[in-house]
Amino acid sequence: MTPYRRLLAIADDLSGAAEVAAAVYSRTTRSRVLLFGGPGAVGMATALRPRHIGEATVLDLDTRYRPATEAAEAVRAALRMSWPDGDGRDASDALDTPDTPDAMDAPDTIVLKKIDSLLRGNVAAEIAVLAEDATGVVLAPALPIAGRVVRSGVVHIGGVPLHEGDAWRAEAVPPPASVAQALGGLPTALITLPTVRASRPTLLTALRAATAAGRVAICDAETDADLDAIVGASLADGPGTRLVGSGGLALAVGRHLATAYPATRTRATPPATGPATPSTTGPPTPGATAPATPGTTGPAAPSATGSAAPAAGGPAVSQALGRGTADTARAPALAAPAAAAPPADSGTVPDAAASRTGRPVLVVVGTAEPGAVEQVRRLVEDGARHQRLPLAGLLADGPPVRLPALTAAVTVVTLGASPGFPGRTTPSYEAVALPSAREAEPLSGRRLVLGLARAVGAAVATHRGAVDLVLTGGETARRVLDALAVTELDPVGQVHHGAVHLRTPDGRSIVTRPGSFGDADSLRRIVRALRPHPTERRVTS
Repeated sequence: MTPYRRLLAIADDLSGAAEVAAAVYSRTTRSRVLLFGGPGAVGMATALRPRHIGEATVLDLDTRYRPATEAAEAVRAALRMSWPDGDGRDASDALDTPDTPDAMDAPDTIVLKKIDSLLRGNVAAEIAVLAEDATGVVLAPALPIAGRVVRSGVVHIGGVPLHEGDAWRAEAVPPPASVAQALGGLPTALITLPTVRASRPTLLTALRAATAAGRVAICDAETDADLDAIVGASLADGPGTRLVGSGGLALAVGRHLATAYPATRTRATPPATGPATPSTTGPPTPGATAPATPGTTGPAAPSATGSAAPAAGGPAVSQALGRGTADTARAPALAAPAAAAPPADSGTVPDAAASRTGRPVLVVVGTAEPGAVEQVRRLVEDGARHQRLPLAGLLADGPPVRLPALTAAVTVVTLGASPGFPGRTTPSYEAVALPSAREAEPLSGRRLVLGLARAVGAAVATHRGAVDLVLTGGETARRVLDALAVTELDPVGQVHHGAVHLRTPDGRSIVTRPGSFGDADSLRRIVRALRPHPTERRVTS
């Protein structure tokens, strides 16, 4: 028989898909990310077949900035191809495995739609498709770990309503004044915070009333415990209700799966792509937490049971998959890859740090977020080589912009930089704002990102040996991996919330992170996770 799929998650960008894959991975649920619709993604229906019992499949549909009608059809096609014995699955192609118990009662698939916690993208069009053949739709976009909560149906960031802040500064349209407004004309019902925090029967009654009336249930939430209550009540009547939310809801779904299905039923093992030796017991079961400090995106403190010892020469910064709690032990530190000797005819001598730590790391910053300025500055301060790419070259239709040979241990690519001023020992950095992908030509954000991806793809293709990548911003990450014809990724760990370490089928490390996530040390911590040996250089006056 074909192994059943426990969860189908659909995201509109790659960093969100990676966030979900990390959130739901546990002892009982293995996960993977598939890049839907990209070059080299032929045979997607076959690829969608679960590889393991109870697998969570996460699809990146790459629809955030596509027209609403295209986004809706992409969701519809993904749902159609994902069902057992449906249009995309033929019984004759069933993936039989010797350890699949024929007598197992396979539960129906839970469907989770990952949306942006700031409500960007084609939220209304995609939710309308989800509602077409579902028992109901429950929407909870809160992301407590990042200080993004929903009160009275309005998204707040650090206490400020979304429509009163500047989180949508790179968008061509103003932000919605409420979650209901983001859904356009879809009928909605608000489930207020007192109802969410009431007894399970009270919350369940409210959700049933909303779905019976054909309305999308919009749920207030401020803490992980609120989201846990929403998931538990939504799935109390079975998986017919479809869940929609941010990475916060994905974490709650991961906790639900980890406790609802005993590990002995799936016999799941840690993914073979992980670079560190897995624990014999697997990651601990996640649990609910108190609300995080607004704006905090760094890792929570390890539990009293202890954390993994750091690898020689570097800190244990990679967290266990399925995180989202303050009392979960960290995963083992990411081991540095074996050192690779430079080609004999390269004509260049790699930096000492590069030869000490193995293959190079290429950090690609394709975000318009102001916080990226300080993140890049600190990375360059540590000794990373900084390469500015000219906007005109990225927007041109000719050959891709050429990057220098990747001989440094760490190279960071941005769209704007300035040389250090005379007498300064620390390189300076200034941002060139990345226009929104919705803005008109010629300064199209999408054209810039495509040009950036072409340049990165060419640099990686010409490098003799593997290159590990750090990609900020979902649009940038997807375009770069499309350029490299990568269509499948397995989660390995998290450096901090949202910064997900993944592995390609050929063994390369990819770290994706939403552009708005991470504190000033985010890129520094990501690089140190991939390269435990220090890359800092001493600066003397």
